[in-house]
Parts: sequence; C-alpha cells; structure tokens
Amino acid sequence: METKISGHVFPRQPDNPLPEVVKAEGAWIESADGNRYLDASGGAVVANLGHGREDIARAVFEQIIKYDYIHPTMFTTPVVEELADSLAKHTPEGLDRFYFLSGGGEAVEAAIKLARQIHLGRGEPERFRLISRWKSYHGMTLGALSAMGRTSFRTPFAPLLNDAVHIPPPYCFRCSYGLKFPACKLQCALALEEVIQNLGARTVSAFLAETVSGATLAVYPPPPGYWKAIRKICDKYGVLLIMDEVMCGMGRTGRWFACQNEDVIPDLMTLGKGLSAGVIALSAVAVRSEHFETIRQSEEGSFIHGGTFTHHPVAAAAGLATIKIIEENRLIERVARLGKQLGYLLEEAIGNHPNVGDVRGIGFLWGVELVQNKVTKIPFKRHDRIAEQLWKAIFNRGVIVYKSTGLAGTDGDAFVVAPPFTLEEKDLNIAIDGIRGGISDVLG
Repeated sequence: METKISGHVFPRQPDNPLPEVVKAEGAWIESADGNRYLDASGGAVVANLGHGREDIARAVFEQIIKYDYIHPTMFTTPVVEELADSLAKHTPEGLDRFYFLSGGGEAVEAAIKLARQIHLGRGEPERFRLISRWKSYHGMTLGALSAMGRTSFRTPFAPLLNDAVHIPPPYCFRCSYGLKFPACKLQCALALEEVIQNLGARTVSAFLAETVSGATLAVYPPPPGYWKAIRKICDKYGVLLIMDEVMCGMGRTGRWFACQNEDVIPDLMTLGKGLSAGVIALSAVAVRSEHFETIRQSEEGSFIHGGTFTHHPVAAAAGLATIKIIEENRLIERVARLGKQLGYLLEEAIGNHPNVGDVRGIGFLWGVELVQNKVTKIPFKRHDRIAEQLWKAIFNRGVIVYKSTGLAGTDGDAFVVAPPFTLEEKDLNIAIDGIRGGISDVLG
C-alpha cells in the first residue's frame, strides 16, 4: 500500500509515493500493508542503535519533565556538560571542547566559521580560503554546499556559492591521476600542498574532508598514510584540519572516531547522525582546547555564532543515553568484529558478479560500486538510473540500503550497507540475501 501525494506535507520526493510506516523496532521497520523491512542502512546511516530504544526514550522523557528548552547564553545545564565530558573520554587527546547543534550541515557550517575566527584570534586575518575535496558530502546549507563536492547538488545553486577550492579525493578505484597505490606516493594527498602553494599559503584557513568518504563515494576508506600526510601538510603551512565524521564517527568504523584508525588528531571534527542514534536531531563540533582558548582570549571573547537549538538539553539527553548504551554493551568492539564478517559476506556473495566493480569498507560502513564492465570500470550512464532500480529491487525483497550516484564524473552507481550496531548476526545473512537477489533482479 502506497500513500498518495496529497495532504499538506512537502515531501522529500514529491514524485514518489512511499509506504506508510506503522512501527519500527530493532533493525526492522513495518509498513501499513504488513510488510517488514530490514534496515541495513540505518536510514541515512543514522539509526546506529536500531529503532524503538526505550532506554533513550526514557532518558528524553525524564529530561523533558525536569526541564526542556534552556537558552545556552542564559544558563548551563548538567546534561549538556555531562555529554561533553562523556565525549571527551573517547575523542583523541586535546580534542575536548564541544559545541552542540542540530544537524550535520550545521556542524560543518559552524566549523568553517570557527576556523576563520581562530585565525582572526591569532592575528592572521588574511587566512580565509577553504579547501575541500570533490565527491564529498558536507550538508546542504550554503557554506557546507560550497565545500561539498557532489556535482548534482551544487549545480542548481552555483550562483549562490562562495566556493571552496577542491582537490581530488582518495579514490583508488578511479584514481584522478591514473596511478596505483602505493606507487602513487599518495598523490591525492600531495595535491593539497600544491593547491596551498598556488593559492598562497598565508591565505588558506582550513582543509575540510570526510575522514572516510561517505554517501557520495559509497564509502571509500583512504589508503594507509593518507591522513598522516595531510596532517603534516596542514601543520607545515599553518592550515587548520577539519575532519568531517558526521557519518563515519561515533563507532561506525569500529573505533569511536574514524580518525583513530590512522592515529591522526584534527583541529576540529564534526559529528552528527549517530551522535543521538537518530532519535533527536543532534550534532557537534569538537575543538582542540588550544583553539578554544584562542577564541576565549580573543577580542570578541566568544565564537560569533549561535542558534535557537544549540546546546539543547533534551537532545543532549538522547546523546548521553546513546554513549552509555555503546559503552555498556561494548558496541564498538562488536562493530569491529562483525564488520569484518559483513565485508567477507558481501565479497563472497556478490564480489564476482560481472557488474560489481568494487566492494570496500570498514566496520559497519560498506559500499558496493556497480559498473558496466568489470575490467574497464566503465560506469553505467546516469540516465539508466541503475542505483534507483537496484535500491527498489532490494527494498522489494525487504532489505533497505542507501543509494549513491555520480561517482564517475556525473555517471556511476553504488549503494551503501551500514546496519545498526545492534543487528543480530543471523540478520546479516538476510541482508546479504536481499542484496544478492536485488542485483540479480536488475542486472542478471
């Protein structure tokens, strides 16, 4: 049963009637027609702890009863303080101040502005340029969109963008330089130094990138050494490093934060999505304490930023409950262990299919890229809408994945598998069977 495009809602997809949800529990979502779907992507890689968590609901309820909206320029609240303390126990050393917002795009926007203000506080007002990467996703507000490297999202609003400078991503499957790792000597990282020099190092504020490429590249962990090279370049030229972990943070890669996989500490880090397990909109910018002190001791004395729902106690209660659940159930370790199994099962089930070009990932964050030809890596044309067809076929088999498009220029199709951390082991096979069957339905 599908809903009609009627009523007064402005839906995300006005031309696409959708099933109506009546219940969601654990990793499963039930629609009004009685169908059940295994949520193998956590929606948009958000529902890290599954659905219907009574423990989070109880924490939120108790917080609302105690007090709900408190403006953060008038009071501090213990629950926000405790959430920051809990995060600081797991973030890399020194990355221990947290500015709380609502969505990931907001966090990215705030981080870009904060980097600029840090330079102002240091007496370097000439630093204003932002460098980011093509094939990235950072959010849909204008600042985040300027940094984003997803062409289809940028093009309609190009006249409105105060654009960042973009470099190629670490995407070995389709290397922008036609090279192979490790013989490439990490040219995709060295490109940052070249761009900084060409722009004039004293004009560059920050480099912003996803620690592990997310939806736009259908998950692409960078090759070993990439982030250490980037950190070294940023340090050499006084450029701040912003690592976007809205999707890949909070345990998704089998570590609390993806930057810990390469033992690299950014200057700023953005968080969102799984920070509250999707229960309530919550995001954050994590900042090194030294940069916080720069802002505090500056002429302004504070970050020139704000928002009605920053540092919201109810959202903080959801975030705090999420962290406690992850800690008490040792879910980071579970993701690291079962993530290897998930990757193995995907490779075994579909890796040899003639139209599966690549299976890649880490932890509970995996991507599958489709191609016309496995040897030449020629992508499907975007007008064929293979990703959409494949998503629908897998969905009709009762499994939800997350589609990705435009990986190869404006062509290319892929999907992301990113189940809740609490997914039962037996359900891994259900997800794999649905994916394998959907690929067979569409591509033979």
